[in-house]
Amino acid sequence: DKVLTELIEPYELRAAKLREFLEDVKPSLHYDIVPLVDPYGPSVTDPDLQCLVVSEETRRGGEAVNKKRVENGLPELALYEILLMKDPDHSQNEEEKISSSSLRQRLLGTLLRPPRQDPALPSRPYVIGLTGGTGSGKTSIARLLGHLGAFLIDADKLGHAVYVPGGPAYEQVVAAFGAEILNEDGTINRKVLGAKVFGNQGRLKSLTDIVWPEMARMVKEQIREADAQGKAVCVLDAAVLLE
Repeated sequence: DKVLTELIEPYELRAAKLREFLEDVKPSLHYDIVPLVDPYGPSVTDPDLQCLVVSEETRRGGEAVNKKRVENGLPELALYEILLMKDPDHSQNEEEKISSSSLRQRLLGTLLRPPRQDPALPSRPYVIGLTGGTGSGKTSIARLLGHLGAFLIDADKLGHAVYVPGGPAYEQVVAAFGAEILNEDGTINRKVLGAKVFGNQGRLKSLTDIVWPEMARMVKEQIREADAQGKAVCVLDAAVLLE
């Protein structure tokens, strides 16, 4: 349940930073850094351990270690409790202590790596794909980027446009799924069409094989329009962007 788990540093990097810190504190000591694959690690099996350093947050964990050691026939460890250092600069939504969770939150909005230069892609406009499930905030983020001057492409609106009479996918969809998907005015009834493909992977693929290439073509037209308007950044808001 950690926040921004995708930004947690890999174990190898965290262990290297820890070793560097410990050796700065006292280089004469030998440090054996062991990855934990369970809540206890070697603390409940190593008879040579004598002391366990805990914080005010982890004291109960230390007490649980001693309970396990007694069950395993080992002597209890001395629990040495340290105070957590407070972060004087923490914001309202961050932890009061110095915390890697807070550091990850501060990374939001920064580039993790420089943009990859692909010679096959034009340098302008710079196209950002914006994706996520329903309620994830795509529309709000797109609106904010639009206020900053980005050219917005709403894939949902394009998805509706491909189905309208005269639209690029209209004839193919009617031919594939029959006239029973049409309303009296000749428009495609999306609910009836949805019922035909719901739970049927083969029919769903038949539909997406028709619709998605047309949507991709419309997206590319919109990107060219952004370029014609001199826009530096183009944002594509699409729920199934990667698919």
